[in-house]
Amino acid sequence: MRTTFISLIALLFCVVQSMAQDKISGRILDLSEKIPLKNASVMLLQAQDSILVGYTRADEKGVFSLNKPKSGDFLVVVSYPKYADFFKEIKETEPESDLGEVLLTSVAHLIEEVVVKRRAAITIKGDTTEYDASQFKMEKNAKVEDLLKVLPGITVDASGNITAQGKTVKKVLVDGEEFFGDDPTLATRNIRSDMVDKVQVYEKMSDQAERTGVDDGVREQTINLKLKEDAKNGIFGKALAGGGTDGYYMGQLMFNKFKGSQKISAYGLLGNNATTSMNWEDAQKYGGDSGSTVSDEGITFVESQVDPFSGQGVVGIPRAPTK
Repeated sequence: MRTTFISLIALLFCVVQSMAQDKISGRILDLSEKIPLKNASVMLLQAQDSILVGYTRADEKGVFSLNKPKSGDFLVVVSYPKYADFFKEIKETEPESDLGEVLLTSVAHLIEEVVVKRRAAITIKGDTTEYDASQFKMEKNAKVEDLLKVLPGITVDASGNITAQGKTVKKVLVDGEEFFGDDPTLATRNIRSDMVDKVQVYEKMSDQAERTGVDDGVREQTINLKLKEDAKNGIFGKALAGGGTDGYYMGQLMFNKFKGSQKISAYGLLGNNATTSMNWEDAQKYGGDSGSTVSDEGITFVESQVDPFSGQGVVGIPRAPTK
C-alpha cells in the first residue's frame, strides 16, 4: 500500500513538472530604475519560419506568462514603447522556461553611436498584426498575392483564397476601402508587391454594424493593403473578342484606373449574339451601379449601357439574328 502511494505521488509530481515546462514566464522591468513595464508586449515566434504562435501583455507588476508548444525551437520577443526590443531563444531541449527578470533598456540610455538600420518586420498594434512589406524580398513585378505567400501566418491557395492566422480572409481592402468590388483577387492579382508599404491583418466589424453603429458581434478576417504615397496610381483592365460562322461576333472591353482616392471604371459590350450585359462574375467584381456616385473620398464612375446585374435598361436595339 505504501509503495503504491509513493508511486502515485511521484507520478503526480512528474505530471505537474511536465505541465510547468509548457509555460514561458518572466517579469519585465526597466534596466536602470527596476520599475515594472506594464502592458509590455510579448510575442512567441517559431524559430524556423517566424510564425506567431503566442502573444500576451505584462500585468501591472510586469509579470507575463504564455503557453509554449511542446515541440520546436522558439524566439521570445519583448517590446515596449521607447525601449530597445529584447530577444531570447528557447530551445526544445531547454528545460527552463522561466526568463526571470527581463530588463529593457530605454532608448535614451543607448549608446549614441548605435544605429538601428533594420525596421521590425512584424508589429503588433492592439488587435492588428502589421507586416512591413519592405522587409520581405520579392521578385521584380511580383503581385500582392506573391507577397502574401511569404508573410508568416498567411497562406494563399491556387484559387487565390487567403487564410490569415488560421481564419479565412473575407475582404482585402486597399487603404481601408474596397478595390473595385468585394473580390479579394482583384486587388491581390492586379497590384504589384512593390507598391505596398504595409500589410495589416485584423478582424473587421460587419458592414451592417458599421452602417448602423450597433455592434452585432460579427467579425470578418480582413487584410488592408497600405500603399506607398507615390504608388497610388495604376491602370488595369480586360479585353475579349471573338467571331464565328454566319457573321456572328462579340467583343468586351473593361477599363479601370485609380489615382489617390479616385476610382474610375468603364466597360463596353459589342456583338450580335444577344449578349447585352456582363456576366455575374464580372458584375460582382466591377460593381453593379450605372451612372456615377460622389463621396467624400472621391468620385466613382461606372459608364455602361446596361445594368450589369439585371441586364435591363439596354439603350438601342441589340442585334440577335435568328434562323
